[in-house]
Amino acid sequence: MALPRKLKFFNLFHEGESYLGQVNEVTLPKLTRKMEDWQGGGMNAPIKTDQGMEALTLEFTCGGIMVDVFKQFGITQHDGVKLRFAGSYQRDDGSNTSSVEVFVRGRHSSIDPGSAKQGEGSEFKVTSELSYYKLVVDNETLVEIDIINMIEIVNGVDRLEEHRKTLGI
Repeated sequence: MALPRKLKFFNLFHEGESYLGQVNEVTLPKLTRKMEDWQGGGMNAPIKTDQGMEALTLEFTCGGIMVDVFKQFGITQHDGVKLRFAGSYQRDDGSNTSSVEVFVRGRHSSIDPGSAKQGEGSEFKVTSELSYYKLVVDNETLVEIDIINMIEIVNGVDRLEEHRKTLGI
């Protein structure tokens, strides 16, 4: 009987710098389609039509102040901040580990340094809005989304290639 792959260890890299031991939680981007009801004449019920993707966001929480993050606040370039999540997943049935990497580019929309109370830990929370996302599992790219360049590759198929051709880009 197979057991699920569970996250055993992870690290977050910020502009290539390891945050090992400093980040206690990462909320990875949720992939969501923007769907809209359509019910044309003669249809007994509406169906959902795909209108593209919803915005991509990554959040992380650190155990204390992160100076490099403050230095990037208000950066004007849409992909000015590079983050990489590296996770080591394993089943509890003796299976080998699986690597999961999420590469993103974007900019910080929220920096919450938390409350300050002497003798107690604080949480430093960061929210980043993304324009690029790539998911790699065991060295296989499963999803790559480049919003600005109109690229959406899922399982090796670029789902927007025909649209780019139609638009002449």
